Amino acid sequence: MKIIVKANAKNNSINFDEELNLYRVSIKSKPENGKANLEIEKFLSKYFKKRTKIKSGLKSKRKTIEFL
Repeated sequence: MKIIVKANAKNNSINFDEELNLYRVSIKSKPENGKANLEIEKFLSKYFKKRTKIKSGLKSKRKTIEFL
């Protein structure tokens, strides 16, 4: 699954962008020392009720998520 991340947002949220055919994820954490990546994994795991892991894009706004 592909996502675009907006870090340092007011709240955690997820929306599907039909135009780009991917999810837009807003995360409260700042993109420092992998904090936002950890919060993304936790938030998506809770949202989809499946364990998730960032497969690629650790230092990018565009990421690929893998369900475990």
